[in-house]
Amino acid sequence: MSLEWFDRVSGELQDHLESICEKYDQIGHMSVDRGAKHPRMEFYVDTEDDDREYFCTLYFDPHNEEFYIESIDVDLGQTSKTILSDIEDIIDAVHESLHDFLNDEDFDDEDIYDDMEVEYSAEFDDDDYVDDSEEYYIAGEIDDDDDVFEEIDVEWETPEVTAFIYEDEVEVTYQFGIVGETGDGVLRRVNRIWTEDDELIKDETNFIFSKEEAGTIISLIASHMDSMTEYRE
Repeated sequence: MSLEWFDRVSGELQDHLESICEKYDQIGHMSVDRGAKHPRMEFYVDTEDDDREYFCTLYFDPHNEEFYIESIDVDLGQTSKTILSDIEDIIDAVHESLHDFLNDEDFDDEDIYDDMEVEYSAEFDDDDYVDDSEEYYIAGEIDDDDDVFEEIDVEWETPEVTAFIYEDEVEVTYQFGIVGETGDGVLRRVNRIWTEDDELIKDETNFIFSKEEAGTIISLIASHMDSMTEYRE
């Protein structure tokens, strides 16, 4: 069993979708769960209450090395699979699912965040913010009179990848990008926690590092993983 085809598609799909569909470029997001028995990519939009509305789930069968989507026949109560043989079919399926979702009569465009609007993070102060567009804001030094922010351009090289998830409890995702001006790496971590009252708390952190640092960071983590404990422990 190989995930090479899955990794290739997940690495290229976001760029393809953004280039063919202006609407997806504005509001569409993709998360990757590589650790499931059948790895999957989930496509969604953010809503005003900091939640997600999913419009498509793309599964990968590692044994047969093929992608598929599932659909439910409401009348028969049966689930069917549609095999997607190449990346063009995959792009078409996700693209069509987005527009079916947007055209749903129960859907309200006002429930979606515009990607050019500011998203507030639970970790930042009221004046600290990030933007999902390529212009990214990182808190800088604090002046006596005003908060000073450094505006940088980040090109996201990966979609939001799920590190681990416990349903209705916690989800941690990562995304890797490159700072356009310096070539430094950016690691974006989003921690979503659901409270007992089913309230979603979103915590976001961003870590910038140089290429020279990357090898040391990887080595330190790899050599000490056995000393770490898992979330449930």
